[in-house]
Amino acid sequence: MALDDTGIGTGSGTGSGAEALARLAGERVDHRFKGLPPDAHGLTVAELAAQRRNLFTGGFTTPVLALSAERLEHNLKVMETYAARHGLAFAPHGKTSMAPQLFHRQVEHGAWGITLAVPHQVRVARAFGTRRVFLANELVDAAALRWIAAELAADPEFRFVCYVDSVRGVELMDAALRTAEVSRPLEVVVELGAGERARTGVRTEAECAAVADAVAASAALRLVGVAGYEGEVPDADPERVHAWLRRLVALAAGLDGAGRFPEADEIVVSAGGSAWFDAVADVFAELPGLSRPVLKLLRSGAYVSHDHGHYRELTPFNRVPGEGALEPAFRLWTQVVSRPSAEQAFTNAGKRDAAYDLHLPFAQVVRRGEDERPATGIEVTALSDQHAWLRTGPEADLEVGDWLGLGLSHPCTSFDKWQLIPVAEADGTVVDYVRTFF
Repeated sequence: MALDDTGIGTGSGTGSGAEALARLAGERVDHRFKGLPPDAHGLTVAELAAQRRNLFTGGFTTPVLALSAERLEHNLKVMETYAARHGLAFAPHGKTSMAPQLFHRQVEHGAWGITLAVPHQVRVARAFGTRRVFLANELVDAAALRWIAAELAADPEFRFVCYVDSVRGVELMDAALRTAEVSRPLEVVVELGAGERARTGVRTEAECAAVADAVAASAALRLVGVAGYEGEVPDADPERVHAWLRRLVALAAGLDGAGRFPEADEIVVSAGGSAWFDAVADVFAELPGLSRPVLKLLRSGAYVSHDHGHYRELTPFNRVPGEGALEPAFRLWTQVVSRPSAEQAFTNAGKRDAAYDLHLPFAQVVRRGEDERPATGIEVTALSDQHAWLRTGPEADLEVGDWLGLGLSHPCTSFDKWQLIPVAEADGTVVDYVRTFF
């Protein structure tokens, strides 16, 4: 399959990424997709987008999640500029959105490839032509490894890199790949754990060396670098995160000095969630010269939609405002369906619709007809399955039938609740629809 510079397949076969994206536009709108206009049933997504309906007057039903067209584009450009400024390759974590259209746009905006976490996500990315995948996780599932081996054989331009953190894991990978008669070695990076109370990853440098030795003994694997996730550093603060990142960089230099990357074309050094990418940029800039070119790979993914809670509070741009600013791009529109007292109201969006794992939604604006005003005196206090509980103060002007716009925290658990998300301009004109695959 031929691939263009965007990483989307251009071949004529059924595996073409460009054709797969086109098929999304040809999908029929029906009952599967929440919030879309009932009278659009049977239209293709492309036909509905061409109508440029208004989110508020075009027949959309509440609750409905919308992405801001302007803010989405802004965020894509901000991180493209940031990575280029700091000499970083960028493989944003696609598990945030699992939206191939956004993968495509991220690569158009300079991304090296896409980071993913589990085999299903890789299958989605490959179905839409993604040519470079960094799996920020261990992979020991034999069936998944056989499939990866087949993908590597079928597409010489497909690059796949994943974590290893144990000799046992290397043995399982080697056995599965040898059974599959893998055509070229699968590239792996040793994952350095972020601490004793952290998640996956090797805990000591001695263990890293043992894992590297195990990889060297396997003809089915090739060690190409080191990686980890600084967001798991216990009691993370700038000092602790910088210290762990320097340990990661030192590990890369030590393995290189010991001749552990004999077959690597480049040495991969990767880290970077959405809370500490400034620290990653700082420390990766200190990386000493190694025996081969270095791919300094940043993986922050939540930037694409940003949010109104978790990442808005933790974004590095709060610490270094001169670097840029991300903008929350999601808004969940829900309708007031009950106003039992002056202190309480209920809308028709709940846990099935809104992210709630880190923060409850934030009441932002109220729409009544064409009038839109701040949601003064309104607070979301709880979520039921299909209701948001609101506390309303004396200054709250809220009636049954009003639309309430909610800001959301943690985009990773916002995208997964909506299969087809309208992309709306500031005046409410819906210009596109983003399909997700969770």
